[in-house]
Amino acid sequence: MATTERLGTGGGTWGMRADVLRHGDGRDSSRVGYIELFFDLVFVFAVTQLSHSLIAHPDLTTLLHTLVLGWAVWWLWIDTTWVTNWLDPDKVPVRAMLLVLMLLGLLMSSAIPEAFGSKALLFAVPFVVIQLGRTLFTVWAMGRHWPENAVNFVRITVWLGVSGALWIAGALTDEQTRVILWVVAALIDVVGPRALFWVPFMGPTDPTTWSVRGSHMAERVSLFLIISLGESIIVTGGAFAELEVSTTTVLAFLAAFVSTVLMWLLFFDRSEQSATEYFSSRAEPGMVAQTAYTYVPFLLIAGIVLTAVADELVLQHPLAHTSTWTAGLVCGAAAVYLLGNAFFRRATGGRWSAPHLVGVVAVLAAFLLRDALSPLALNWLSNGVMLAVIVGDVVLSRRRQEPGPGTELSTNSTSTRGDGGI
Repeated sequence: MATTERLGTGGGTWGMRADVLRHGDGRDSSRVGYIELFFDLVFVFAVTQLSHSLIAHPDLTTLLHTLVLGWAVWWLWIDTTWVTNWLDPDKVPVRAMLLVLMLLGLLMSSAIPEAFGSKALLFAVPFVVIQLGRTLFTVWAMGRHWPENAVNFVRITVWLGVSGALWIAGALTDEQTRVILWVVAALIDVVGPRALFWVPFMGPTDPTTWSVRGSHMAERVSLFLIISLGESIIVTGGAFAELEVSTTTVLAFLAAFVSTVLMWLLFFDRSEQSATEYFSSRAEPGMVAQTAYTYVPFLLIAGIVLTAVADELVLQHPLAHTSTWTAGLVCGAAAVYLLGNAFFRRATGGRWSAPHLVGVVAVLAAFLLRDALSPLALNWLSNGVMLAVIVGDVVLSRRRQEPGPGTELSTNSTSTRGDGGI
């Protein structure tokens, strides 16, 4: 894999004198530092805030707000992951930077429930300061030791400056205008990497300079998914603890737990290992990192968070009439998560997965049964679809591994898609 040494680590005459870049190709040089895990604690709180806001206000407006704020939280986190993919978090300046980001992130996360109300500035200002401050720090840290990538971060600063102005402007306006400005700001953040951060008179970034440490980024994204799954468990456990124990509530609790287990299996048992191997083996992994580990995971995280919300609704009213809102969350969350897994599989060298795509259609079709099924029954039906996807994926994978007539299977052959799983 490409390294900073290959791209050149000298030649700059400005920037931080201390070299705080990661060096080397070994596992130690790509390991996730404890300070990075400490930094992630803020995002446990952020994900909790997002799900609880939607539970407290079950309507389409809050869903839109949750998606916009969730995108901002994800984008802040993944941008920081890109930076720590190149800067060594064990170096004191980088560690200090992460601690400052933690403080600002905690302030930002505390404002999430009222970000579209009285605490808009408390959300927007820390968010913009984090995005611009971290990027300018990276320009300074790389300027003397990796000037080529420092220039890339100058381009990124320009893009973040434009979107940041919209985040701040939105916080200063009424709620309706705020939604519009923040959606536009989020779209600018989406477009930037795909446009290679093109800036007038500077041109676009050369993607071959995105020398990504595949194992580090894959592990970091996997850890964020674990954070999101952990929030699902917290919501389920908290809701069940407040209920009287009965056969119905136990079945609803089991349905919620099983949905979390199935989501874990779909990603970590069926896709994660082979995707990491593919990613780490790429000579120029930058574009893979952009698609598979920057854009696609938001679908997975959204699916997990929406499932946590749906599970609490089912726990609260397992045998009531299934409202359109509850059915939409139960089926929509599963569809989004399955689709995210299908995109992830494709973006990391795999084929389009027929079981996943059929599963998306099946779980959306289950929505049409909302008047005939209770929330509890619909939740179990959704779980059944996800289980069928896993089983179908295992069967197809094993069939592909079977040797044809007269073909001897090498004892050294290995699965390329996690086929040693369930």
